[in-house]
Amino acid sequence: MDMPDVRYARSGDVAIAYQVFGEGPVELVFVRAITGDLLSTWDQPLLVRHVLGLAEVSRVLMLDRRGTGLSDRVREVPTLETRMDDLRAVMDDARVDRAAFWTGQNGTPLPTLFAATYPERTEALLLLDPIAKGTRAADYPWAPTEDEWRLRLAEIREAWGRRDFFERLLREWSPEAPRDREFVDWFVAHMRRSLSPGAAVALFRMAMESDVSDVLPAVRVPSLILHRESQRGPAEYFAERVANAHLVCLHGLKGVYTWVDDAAHELTMRMTREFVAGLGRREEPDRVLATILFTDIVGSTQKATDLGDAAWRELLARHHAVVRGLLARYSGQELDTAGDGFFASFDGPGRAIACASAIRNEVRGLGLEIRAGLHTGECERIDGKLGGVTVSIGARVAAGAEPGEVLVSSTVKDLVAGSGFSFEERGEHELKGVPGKWRLYAVADG
Repeated sequence: MDMPDVRYARSGDVAIAYQVFGEGPVELVFVRAITGDLLSTWDQPLLVRHVLGLAEVSRVLMLDRRGTGLSDRVREVPTLETRMDDLRAVMDDARVDRAAFWTGQNGTPLPTLFAATYPERTEALLLLDPIAKGTRAADYPWAPTEDEWRLRLAEIREAWGRRDFFERLLREWSPEAPRDREFVDWFVAHMRRSLSPGAAVALFRMAMESDVSDVLPAVRVPSLILHRESQRGPAEYFAERVANAHLVCLHGLKGVYTWVDDAAHELTMRMTREFVAGLGRREEPDRVLATILFTDIVGSTQKATDLGDAAWRELLARHHAVVRGLLARYSGQELDTAGDGFFASFDGPGRAIACASAIRNEVRGLGLEIRAGLHTGECERIDGKLGGVTVSIGARVAAGAEPGEVLVSSTVKDLVAGSGFSFEERGEHELKGVPGKWRLYAVADG
């Protein structure tokens, strides 16, 4: 087939390049891992075979993520939250209400977080060698260590763009890839056109810091998890924590590119066809991933006594106006207001942190100090509002904050990797009525 036309969706001020092809019954968004370039995709027959195989069973949306390929370059490293906005912008521009997502390796965190946050817009996940944590942890021994990551980032900073570096990367990523000059020439050009050296360092650092392990139980859409034999451990870790996950080993596949191995390609396409054919209509989800914010004014009783009823009511009204204005600016939803406190939700932790920090700073101009707490987790939808243990944890985190402090759970901190937020560790805490110990962090003031 001829190369599909390139379209652009606007996500805020950023243009996201994408293509649409195929006429299958399911909408499918093909999300590349870190790199991506729409034009050079169509210069590689093996990759074309892969995407056309997807197009046999779906209508495919293939995009260059912001900062890569034909999409706008950006100065700041985009967070997972920003990338979710980009996915929604592309889906809206293509008039897609709900889609399945196909990706692999370091591309995993984006559709995983999207599926948990927007289950009503997610049909299914199809993941190859999914990665839950970018850096090795006691319960996740398969990822690179911090020292290994530092060496890799230094190498990228020094050598990205050089042919010898990309040739080594190709041997590492896909030992079975063709060694003919034509294929290697394509790989080198594809990598160069995907990312600039600075963008490569930033995005690989983001991959290092990413951690969606706490989000996995909130993913309830059907999920097909394909994996190499060497990646059985992390694939099983992922599948054990995701409801409705189906695990399939691609025996014999050595590298990350299923499309360069005939047997792996055929098995991948067969499993994809069977999986897509089995997707049925789902009920609207009654649970969703959300970031919960609680705030309250420090010393409000004494303040009210000092000012008197009339002056306190006026000051409280000004406080409420500031909070509601900032909730609107950062796309937060006010769920409840009790006395001098607010309970709100956000569909992304970055916006929630930015909003809480802005509230803290703005109300100081009114002579007030607040404390705030944030937690991200799965919430129940109850009569249009959110409830469940996540809400309780958010309230307990807020109760533990010092005056003028925005306190967050480790889940929130992990999900905003690469966002530029700075945190100060506050140690492990027991939260009243919540099992276990929780590591908390304060958002740096200013």
